[in-house]
Amino acid sequence: MPCPRSQVHSSYERSLAERPLSGRKLLVRLRVRRFFCGRASCRRRTFVEQVSGLSERYRRSSLGLKTWLRQVAIELGGRVGERLCRRMHLVAGRTRLLELLDPPAAPERSPRVLGVDEFAFRKGRTYGTLLVDVEAGRVVDVLPDRISETFAAWLREHPGAEIICRDRATAYTRAIKEAAPNTTEVADRWHWLQNLAAAVEKTCHQHRACLRKRADEETAAIPEAPPLMQLPLHQLPRTQIIERTRHRHADVHKLVAAGWTVSAIARSLHLDRKTVRRFRDTDLDQLLASAYERLPAGVLEPFKPYLNSRFTRAWGRSAAAGCSWRSVNAATAAAARSFASTSPPSASAMPNPSEPTSPALARSPAGSCGRRTLSHPTLPAVGWTCGSPARTSPGPVTLPGPSLNSFGTGAASC
Repeated sequence: MPCPRSQVHSSYERSLAERPLSGRKLLVRLRVRRFFCGRASCRRRTFVEQVSGLSERYRRSSLGLKTWLRQVAIELGGRVGERLCRRMHLVAGRTRLLELLDPPAAPERSPRVLGVDEFAFRKGRTYGTLLVDVEAGRVVDVLPDRISETFAAWLREHPGAEIICRDRATAYTRAIKEAAPNTTEVADRWHWLQNLAAAVEKTCHQHRACLRKRADEETAAIPEAPPLMQLPLHQLPRTQIIERTRHRHADVHKLVAAGWTVSAIARSLHLDRKTVRRFRDTDLDQLLASAYERLPAGVLEPFKPYLNSRFTRAWGRSAAAGCSWRSVNAATAAAARSFASTSPPSASAMPNPSEPTSPALARSPAGSCGRRTLSHPTLPAVGWTCGSPARTSPGPVTLPGPSLNSFGTGAASC
């Protein structure tokens, strides 16, 4: 609102950057009036009217765009936020994003355990002091420098610290003794380990003569190691893949020494150019080791322990079964010899080549369903059952005698 006695001084056009619309940059051109006050006691000679919810003093962007950029700066920071703004078609650098961040309000009292450490605004040039609440794990305040007077003034304004965890800077020690002498000072873990390492190094340096003497005594007391045994070099097995790798390496290097190109060598040896380059650039030992790793282990290799255990457990049963098999084989051989020793058939009984050579394969007369039996003095009777009258092929074999399963040959079938 202008002053009651203000008068219009002039008007001008103002440009405000707005949030992008459909992926395009949006610019608001606003004509505003400039006022001046006739009161002599008014400090402002002229001022410009503002549009509520759209503009504010000294800003060339709308309030909506400012809200967007502030949220980006809070979530992502400077450089990452700048890259996101570029993707969102927003013009904002990292410095502008960081300027939108409002510093958090410092607490009225210092936390019970206060952590103090320095950090660099610009390494080697400008340093500041970072104050942290150790128990809550959050930043309390940031001081613009690292001198003792600034830190002592902060401690006076924010009392309540019982333990201060600091580094080894003498400025912080002087400020604590000056502003909070009853506070317990504690070195942080990193500086404590650094102090311990420095103390150990100093002590060892002071007693280096004693330590060297002790080390010489212990070295003299150590017995001499026995001479090393020269073991023979490991020889790779002369397998097909190993020998092929040796010959291929020799052929490739021979042609390379003769001045052949990679393409010519590949055509001559019927290899791919990548394979030729690998044999040209790789050492022979490395190629042989790679070839040895590709040797097949065999399909039975994973099952050998199981097979050995089964063979060991079944050794007694297999020995007994071997005797039974030998007796069966002997009986079968005797029956075959007895069958062969019978008199040969007469000429009239000679089989006709156009007819089945075995009575078991002869067809039964049409319309009959008979049973023919093959008999032998030493073999059990074997019966043959024919099919129906319309069936011309022999039917299944029936065994009235002992089953062939007892001999381990399985059931007989046509």
